[in-house]
Amino acid sequence: MFTVKKIGLLLGIITASSIFYLGAKENSIAYKSLAVASLMIIWWVTEALPIFLTSLLPIILFPLLGINEIKETASHYANPVIYLFMGGFMIAIAMEKWNLHKRIALSIIRYTGTNANSIIFGFMLSTYFLSMWLSNTATAVMMLPIGVSIVNLCINESNCNTKSARNFAICMMLGIAYGANIGGIATLIGTPPNLVLLAYIREMYNYEISFTDWLIFGIPLSFALLYLTYLLSIKIMFPNTLGIISGSSDIIENEMKKLGVFSVQEKRVLSIFIFTALLWILREQINKIEFLESLNDSMIALIGAFLLFMIPADKEKKMLLIWEDMSRLPWGILLLFGGGLSLASGMEKAGVLDHIGTWVTHLNLSHAFLMMILLTGIALFLTEVMSNVALATVFIPVVCIIAEGMGKNVLYLSVPVTIASSCAFMLPMSTPPNAIVFGSGHLKIADMAKAGLVLNILSIILITLVAYFILPIDFSFEP
Repeated sequence: MFTVKKIGLLLGIITASSIFYLGAKENSIAYKSLAVASLMIIWWVTEALPIFLTSLLPIILFPLLGINEIKETASHYANPVIYLFMGGFMIAIAMEKWNLHKRIALSIIRYTGTNANSIIFGFMLSTYFLSMWLSNTATAVMMLPIGVSIVNLCINESNCNTKSARNFAICMMLGIAYGANIGGIATLIGTPPNLVLLAYIREMYNYEISFTDWLIFGIPLSFALLYLTYLLSIKIMFPNTLGIISGSSDIIENEMKKLGVFSVQEKRVLSIFIFTALLWILREQINKIEFLESLNDSMIALIGAFLLFMIPADKEKKMLLIWEDMSRLPWGILLLFGGGLSLASGMEKAGVLDHIGTWVTHLNLSHAFLMMILLTGIALFLTEVMSNVALATVFIPVVCIIAEGMGKNVLYLSVPVTIASSCAFMLPMSTPPNAIVFGSGHLKIADMAKAGLVLNILSIILITLVAYFILPIDFSFEP
């Protein structure tokens, strides 16, 4: 029986072979790199093989086909951005290991009140904040059991109207999923597509997107999207009339009691987290200090990670992190970053990107804002059916070439497209948080699709407007 993966496996090989054959007579490097690109893109989109394994293809094919030398090809798998992600994720692992993330979430929820809508917003806000620093999957997994407990309490209450209780349950589940997805937009390390953009812009255009620059753009945009999502959910899509839910505060207090007192380990991890975040935010000022001119965000992330391995967790001198904890680090994502950069570099060397740029220039595209809306919309709906990392890896180089062809700064189009690739709201299979909350049994696909479609349209409008007015000011370029 044919499956998408089997079809993708064959289609990739057939397409790549056909392109390779077309350029065989000319022995064209451009055709060869296009063949490799088509193979990787089709396999990435269909996940014919694990996407991380597909990312290693340039190391094999580029040297064999004479596209790039092995040393240059392999160097992209050690790009500084990879170490930014690695260090940031090590800090996230430490927060999860010592339950600091759970204490932060419960503390936020505790102060948002016991009114049904306040509880929904509390869960969304907690999930959003944690997803700025942790993986959206880990955040959703942690928040779901607490959310389900409160939903079940509401359903079991005799004074709960059936429709209101169901709408409350839907809002809670969607709030956790959407909060996890939106939170990643806020920071440079919040979601892998942001780092794909950072790596590509640094590698191909020698431009550094700083942690602070991204915060200035990312936090207002993401929080506005979060709050609009909240209002849309409780006022229009799934309103409820529950009021105060008795017993909800008891659930939160019981969860806090399970955590116990604020432990020494949590305090030390929190101190390292704050120290690292401050270094990221103040890095441009720190660079003015003699001997610290070369300090960058990747180095700061690794400094934070090193401290976790150097500072003891208890009197037995066992450290806050040990190497065995690194089994939870998503090593495959690091390979995906390297594969995307290596592919882009090979295509540039072969002149493929220049040809695309020339073709775009001949189209005489003049409406940059309309192009931004179009590309953002394409990215936003594509991310519903494919991995956001794979989408960013494939789409960002094309978008940058389009921007160049229009005479625009590459960030003008690539940043909104990158943001859009993290806005998967419609389907359970679009992103892990969606699948996690769908598994709770409190949601139907129709509920998610209905809310997600409206949110997709809202996201396109919000992302393009914020990008149009704030992005040029934040990154200091002409719109």
